[in-house]
Amino acid sequence: MIALEILQRQPAGGAPRTPLLFLHGAYVGAWCWDEHFLPWFAERGFPCYALSLRGHGASGGRERLHDFGIGDYVDDLAQAVSEIGQPPVLIGHSMGALVVQKYLERATARAVVHVCPVPPFGLLPSTFSLAFGRPQFFAEINSLAGGHSASRRALAEALFSGPVDADRIDRHYARMQAESRRALMDMTLWGLPQLWRMARVDALVLGAEHDALIAPSIAQSAAHLLGAAYRRLDGLGHAIMLEPAWERAAQVIVDWLDERRL
Repeated sequence: MIALEILQRQPAGGAPRTPLLFLHGAYVGAWCWDEHFLPWFAERGFPCYALSLRGHGASGGRERLHDFGIGDYVDDLAQAVSEIGQPPVLIGHSMGALVVQKYLERATARAVVHVCPVPPFGLLPSTFSLAFGRPQFFAEINSLAGGHSASRRALAEALFSGPVDADRIDRHYARMQAESRRALMDMTLWGLPQLWRMARVDALVLGAEHDALIAPSIAQSAAHLLGAAYRRLDGLGHAIMLEPAWERAAQVIVDWLDERRL
């Protein structure tokens, strides 16, 4: 069994609310949630956990990253849920949202939030759009899969809605990593979810107005296929949890959880 990094923040007092388990996207680890989201939600009474998938962050398996597929990441999610000890709300970002979709083929959750998700129909529409519409940007982002670097400009364009100070970009740039080529293939074609097998739970899909990777129209299509509510986050880019205006996204999530008394 591969050792997994699970960051956590616990509420200070009072009866805790439903646990939240955050799942990162490609090229990053659990750290992306810990900068803002974990402490913010913990302050509001939620026990918060963020998993680094195998080969990511401080989890084991970095030396075998390209051997791992989406099914392996689903195993990691199942292990993290078991360690929490009660069904959490699952909050997946980008690739993490697809992992949540695949997890729902074999298990259930209290509720799920898909943030800027890889949709059930996979990455091909986004890939073709970028490859033909913005080839230089696509080439730089695609190079990350092989462990090569992309420019700070391309990273800023991929993650954020507008100009970001150099220190912030440098900090995130230093923590980016390669993504499994097998997992990327799974997200493109081979490992997509079978909608008819998925457990039906309360679900929310968030799209971001200025998302350069998963257009809000694609996120809205994903919401329709998943039978989920849809909200568009105006003024935000793909990395909603790292944006300067991250708190607006967090508030949309907590409002939706409040409506369901979770």
